Amino acid sequence: MYKAILFDLDGTLTESGEGITKSVQYALERIGKPEADLEKLKVFVGPPLMEMFMKYAQIDEETAKRAVEIYRERYSVTGIFENAVYPGIEDMLAQLKKKGYILAVASSKPEVYVRQILDHFGLTQYFTEIGGSEMDGCRTNKTEVIEDVLKRLNMDKHRDQVIMIGDKEHDVYGARKSGLECIAVSFGYGTEEELKQAKPLKIVDSAEEIEIFSPEPSEKTNHCF
Repeated sequence: MYKAILFDLDGTLTESGEGITKSVQYALERIGKPEADLEKLKVFVGPPLMEMFMKYAQIDEETAKRAVEIYRERYSVTGIFENAVYPGIEDMLAQLKKKGYILAVASSKPEVYVRQILDHFGLTQYFTEIGGSEMDGCRTNKTEVIEDVLKRLNMDKHRDQVIMIGDKEHDVYGARKSGLECIAVSFGYGTEEELKQAKPLKIVDSAEEIEIFSPEPSEKTNHCF
């Protein structure tokens, strides 16, 4: 029986691709690795940023750190607001909270940005805890973020009562490594192929489906979703 639900942010609660890809494009241009096609840069949405810069641009860690700094120059001022809440998300959160679920956010994005975005869209009120990475690069791994949020919620000894919801394979794998099941949303930035390969508990196509597959926390059931 699930009592708590952890949500990813980018590609799960908000459609943040424009601000992220344009800020990545800005950084790549500055480090001499220009990329004109924003579509190609959607792979940056979700995973740890420095790791993606190293992988995508084939650069060393020091250059990647510089790229992250440049990225933040644009993202913190402009990119963070090139963003929108997916249809049905706020209604879904309100209904889940009304049912008695403990809701939290577990994102690889710096926590300061996560809080700023949720405040901007009026979503902070729905969450008991909001977790993310540190600006210095610590706790960017999805499992590390999940573990931190579980401890804050005092649910680290009750993992069977917690489920993760995300849009990328690293959400599924990160949750699994922490001993949690994960529901994947198809409307985010994960491809159909990567999600099927990651084998989440279920793949849903809308915020409404998340709500539908969420019975009352007190309801006795063998399979809560």
